[in-house]
Amino acid sequence: MSASDDIFTGDNPFIIARSWLAEAEATEPNDPNAIALATVDASGLPDARMVLLKEIEAHDDGGGAFVFYTNYESAKGTQIEATGKAAFVMHWKSLRRQIRVRGTVTREEGPQADDYYASRALQSRIGAWASAQSRPLSSRAALMAEVARQGAKHGTNPARPSFWGGYRIAPVQMEFWADGAFRLHNRFLWTKAEARAVAEGEIRGPWRVTRLSP
Repeated sequence: MSASDDIFTGDNPFIIARSWLAEAEATEPNDPNAIALATVDASGLPDARMVLLKEIEAHDDGGGAFVFYTNYESAKGTQIEATGKAAFVMHWKSLRRQIRVRGTVTREEGPQADDYYASRALQSRIGAWASAQSRPLSSRAALMAEVARQGAKHGTNPARPSFWGGYRIAPVQMEFWADGAFRLHNRFLWTKAEARAVAEGEIRGPWRVTRLSP
């Protein structure tokens, strides 16, 4: 790699992702951890929406995962439950970089989810109880009435709802992209060992890293 490729250097893609996110936190005006999450419905029709990434897990063996939280009964939740797969892109306009991820998805509904839920503002915790996410709503007034009802019911220390928790995306592919002059961008594809389909590339632990044409 050349000196200009230093931002791509490393043996663990999750550490690189953390580094890029840390840079973005200093430059992006709003939600540097926002990701465009893609799933498919029962008919195979793609669906996408913005969600907030809450953790990038990085393991010593080169593995890791990306964690976000939502209502399991929402549209994205039911689509994930049906397929066990998802993809996302995290784009930072200020850095002119992005990360694309494709992988398998499992629930995070243990102590980690409890801890994250407890860290949220009280009204957000009550809101998780009150909102039947993605399902029809008769009016804003009806929603606020349900918020008040759930607030009275659960008090100031509500437990995490069983229908609300985390999803952990374990990538089989990750692509790191950085803007280049005259659209000659820098792209590096990390492919998990069991999903390697590209003969060329450099082996880094459980990953094969391949430079892609812009």
